[in-house]
Amino acid sequence: MAHRPEVGVSTAVFRDGRVLLAQRAVGALAGLWSLPGGRVEFGERLEEAALRELHEEVSVEAKIVDFAGIVEVMPRKEGAQFHFLVVAFAAHWVSGEPQTGPEAADIRWADPLTLDGLPVTDDLHRIVARAAAQILPASVRA
Repeated sequence: MAHRPEVGVSTAVFRDGRVLLAQRAVGALAGLWSLPGGRVEFGERLEEAALRELHEEVSVEAKIVDFAGIVEVMPRKEGAQFHFLVVAFAAHWVSGEPQTGPEAADIRWADPLTLDGLPVTDDLHRIVARAAAQILPASVRA
């Protein structure tokens, strides 16, 4: 069987000028902070998958505003065998207080400019900056 990249989604959700981050609880990226998200199911539209994963992972509802970019996620070290293409969206928080769960060891609303200095997944700063440009007023992004 040939190995192929998997498609994932993530959502940069903004509330009161801050972005929602989740600390990965499992897998090769455990301990790193990223946007809530996960795999796209067969027959599911990307935006539907992003909203479903957001709710399943951290119990939050949001309204997607626009596409925020694509991140290619590959192993940082030898041995790990995964390859994801993650389609990211920018969104406004609608409801729900974020909750931890099996996939999110911790959660927080972070400063989109600094991501609170947390250890984050590759390209997270770029994706959050692109999402913030679509969501936040220029005065907040400066």
